[in-house]
Amino acid sequence: MLKCKTVWRKLAPLARASSTACRQNVRRAGLNNVRSPALVPVSHMSTGGAGGGGENKLYVLLVGAACVGGAAYAYQTVKGDSQRYQDRLAEIASRPNKSATEQPTTYIQSEAPAVQSTETVEVPEQGSEPQATEKKEPPSAEEAGPPATATEEPVVPSPSETTQLSPADPGLSLAKVPSHAPYLLIGGGTASFAAARSIRARDPGAKVLIVTDEPDLPYMRPPLSKELWFSDDPSVTDTLRFKQWNGKERSIYFQPPSFYISPEDLASTENGGVAVLTGRKVLHMDVRGNKVQLDDDTEISYDKCLIATGGEPRNLQVIERAGEEVMKRTTLFRKIEDFKALDKVSRNVKSITIIGGGFLGSELACALGRRSNESDLEVVQMFPEKGNMGKVLPEYLSNWTTEKVKKEGVKVITEALVKSVTYKDDKVEIQLKDGRVVNTDHIVAAVGLEPSVDLAKSAGLEVDSDFGGYRVNAELQARSNIWVAGDAACFYDIRLGRRRVEHHDHAVVSGRLAGENMTGASKPYWHQSMFWSDLGPDVGYEAIGIVDSSLPTVGVFAKATAKDTPKAATEKSGTGIRSESETEAVAVSPVASSTPSPSPMQQQDEYGKGVIFYLRDKVVVGIILWNVFNRMPIARKIIKDGEEHADLNEVAKLFNIHED
Repeated sequence: MLKCKTVWRKLAPLARASSTACRQNVRRAGLNNVRSPALVPVSHMSTGGAGGGGENKLYVLLVGAACVGGAAYAYQTVKGDSQRYQDRLAEIASRPNKSATEQPTTYIQSEAPAVQSTETVEVPEQGSEPQATEKKEPPSAEEAGPPATATEEPVVPSPSETTQLSPADPGLSLAKVPSHAPYLLIGGGTASFAAARSIRARDPGAKVLIVTDEPDLPYMRPPLSKELWFSDDPSVTDTLRFKQWNGKERSIYFQPPSFYISPEDLASTENGGVAVLTGRKVLHMDVRGNKVQLDDDTEISYDKCLIATGGEPRNLQVIERAGEEVMKRTTLFRKIEDFKALDKVSRNVKSITIIGGGFLGSELACALGRRSNESDLEVVQMFPEKGNMGKVLPEYLSNWTTEKVKKEGVKVITEALVKSVTYKDDKVEIQLKDGRVVNTDHIVAAVGLEPSVDLAKSAGLEVDSDFGGYRVNAELQARSNIWVAGDAACFYDIRLGRRRVEHHDHAVVSGRLAGENMTGASKPYWHQSMFWSDLGPDVGYEAIGIVDSSLPTVGVFAKATAKDTPKAATEKSGTGIRSESETEAVAVSPVASSTPSPSPMQQQDEYGKGVIFYLRDKVVVGIILWNVFNRMPIARKIIKDGEEHADLNEVAKLFNIHED
């Protein structure tokens, strides 16, 4: 380099002279426009014989030689650096064998080893033997990263790559959280599981990850307020197995643990599968980046995502304001842990008061009422309506249902509006607005469900102001690559308008359809979901459409027989979760009964079985089948047709309710 500088100093005067000559030629060329060329002497470089052409040739020659010399010098420098780089890599590769015996064992166990590549590093389990003495092949120049110095801190994998061990919490799972899931399902309920099965049916190699904040694998909720309470097994809270009304036993879980694969194996499993990440809650969604953030700051990216978060049970504001002692003695019934807690409470207290007269409140009242006959437990049910399920059933049938609940051993208080709740003298005191006072040991609040829409803000999803829940299109899609199913979905019904449904059958069918659409089916949601409620093994009903007691109704009833009970219906269908068999059925043209039918709305003391039609603008928009089972496809077809019927008594014959 010093030689090059010396040569340049010698050439500099020539370069300056050449530059001066160029400028003179330019100026004189400009004068040619106004002067005669013969009067102006011209300076020449290498293009002419006069004016010092020899010096210009020497200048060009020297500049060319300098360029060639510089290129040769650069080549030698790069070649030398490359050789030194290879020597350095060889030295680094030989270090582990020399220093392995010098490193303390505790360092290897408590800290992650240094990472020299982009591959994920396994964190050794506590108590495992260190692998420091294992010889490794030196990395090639392409695989190795920049050389590390002895003072560099070890690189620790991110939480999304591996689960970190916490000494304070030795019970933490050591399973990795996958950083990517092709199909990510948020929520571990019925809709999510139905979607997972649907995805796997259409895409057998699909890799599905379910993230749920509950500690349990996907399970069905209806038995929590029905069959589980009628089990004779004292260990039912542990096994969560129950006998259906037909006597067959089954588990509350959809599938055993062996059905699922571990989350850490999801990415590497060749044929895919369904993995469940329990005890984790999704707090944030990055829709543009197609990723979510969990409550432990772990991030999971996805290709397609389903939101099936369901809802949270509502509570009364007077209870929330009553203080900690009242809240500790209040159950909001929704999950397995709520069933276990209420079962334990019912065996250790003297009185339980259920606030709410809907499906859940009435089912729990009947279940606890049965238990009160075997113990000294007092069961009270209160609600603002005039009768049980007064918002759904017509008044005459609601009153009959109330009498049925009372016969189960329940003290029913109607038209009860709670004014205040306090805790005094080891009792919870409930004061009603009309002055009545109820003292109890425990409260069960069954006053409705609030859809979980916590992700709406971060995901930019629209929440329906009237019905709640995420607004979705006909294909249950909320945004690109995001679908919603179950209780949290507010969908448009082509017959009944925009709706949000909180029932098992809707969760099954909407989850199944969302799963199909996540795999490219593009199907609209036209299904009319049904729901059912059983007040024990002897009285039950199935309903479809809009069943609102404020609508005009027409009821047609007949005398019930021994086969017109929920128990007989499950014996015939083989399942207690009636929508599992019902949703696959297809309506056919039934043969109407030829037996003469009584006039509608007969005010009789016993409503054995019958059909209640709910009308809007003279069109049937809802149907309840009272102790009439396995006829739901017919009811669905009537609502789908949307026709006016001059005589609903004739329509009732389609259900064959007058046959023995």
